[in-house]
Amino acid sequence: MKHTKKLVIGSISTMLLLGGCVSVENSKENTNSNSTETTEKDNQDERYVSVQDYTGEGYMPRNGEETDKIAKDHKEEISEAVQKFFIDTYKTEVKVHNVVGSQDAATVFVESVGVPHFYTYAVVPIDKKNNEVKLDRVFTQEGQVEDAIKGGLYYQIFKEEFAQLDNYIEELVSKGEVIGRTTESLENVGGVGFMTPYYFISTSIHDVALEKLYKTYMENPNIDINELKEVFESSNFEPKRLTISVQLYMSEKNEQPSEEIFNQLCKDIEVLQNIPKGSYSVTLNDNLIDKLTAIGIKDNSLEIIDPNYIVRE
Repeated sequence: MKHTKKLVIGSISTMLLLGGCVSVENSKENTNSNSTETTEKDNQDERYVSVQDYTGEGYMPRNGEETDKIAKDHKEEISEAVQKFFIDTYKTEVKVHNVVGSQDAATVFVESVGVPHFYTYAVVPIDKKNNEVKLDRVFTQEGQVEDAIKGGLYYQIFKEEFAQLDNYIEELVSKGEVIGRTTESLENVGGVGFMTPYYFISTSIHDVALEKLYKTYMENPNIDINELKEVFESSNFEPKRLTISVQLYMSEKNEQPSEEIFNQLCKDIEVLQNIPKGSYSVTLNDNLIDKLTAIGIKDNSLEIIDPNYIVRE
């Protein structure tokens, strides 16, 4: 089984976006970068916590320290503005779980109410100089919410197939050797679309079937799921354009990712019957997650990712 040490693109790119939501990172390097790297190395042990204890506490996007207090002070107004934005823009009701400071902004983590289910985030610019929150300028990263909605709709249409995948992973977890993330961490710092403690879904704007599904939902958010099933054109669906990213952790704090468990997990996903069509990435991490970034992938993680996805057609 081929392993790669590259980061899962969907997860890491989202965290990078959250680190600089409002403006592109300044290309000029910090003159104190060497001392910063040393400090980070010295504090590395303090940054990591057991995944089963992680709820999102301590999460802090890059350059978010100054805006975090402003965001917290205006959480109620920010939440109301973001909820209105989602109703107006995506015809979707959301509840706000967490508001954190990011570069020149507040990053607001939300969860949809009802179907389709997904986690995502919005951004509210902050004028630090005048201690002002720009409540009339709420925005989302391009394609992020659309992807979340499409993933949630896909899950709902193929709920029975996803139940097969859920049952398999839950049975694996019940043996006590591996574990997923906490629901609280998904709520507070998840934000990458349809998510469970064990996997998340990513879609592509180039899949015709999913695009039609999304447009139909936007035209009528109250559409019945059976009607959506009729709209979904399976002949136009391309499994290579939808990724189901399975990410598990070792249960014991000091245990390295198990080659045996990882290999068996990959083999099982290749042959499991009646699971959803799509491209599967698989990651097995040790027990620790970085509380600042909400990322558990490290140099010792075992992974199968692009271009070596397990494609189920």
